[in-house]
Amino acid sequence: MPPQGAIVAVLATAGLASSFMYTLVVPIQGKLPELLNASREDTAWVVTATLLAAAAITPIAGRLGDMYGKRRIVLILLAVLVLGSVIAALSLTTPGTAGCASIHRTTSTPAAST
Repeated sequence: MPPQGAIVAVLATAGLASSFMYTLVVPIQGKLPELLNASREDTAWVVTATLLAAAAITPIAGRLGDMYGKRRIVLILLAVLVLGSVIAALSLTTPGTAGCASIHRTTSTPAAST
């Protein structure tokens, strides 16, 4: 079994990464209309979709973790996180960016808290 200090360090790093996922978009929110060639109202959905999806998925992921095992659900959520991150990075449209950003940030919340 790994030492407790290593476990605490890994969990603290996961918690920090999760919190950074939510704050990444906020500094560039003013530039999103220019970067995505969209209106300010449309790009506001990048942040709003993230918060809505996180509110929905967190209790669901917790329940699934109780039913099927936390390790399995965390690994699935981390795979979805990576997939959403890659797709969001490659997306050139506002709906693609908002949708994938919400997916990859939402999955980081239950993964860190499960």
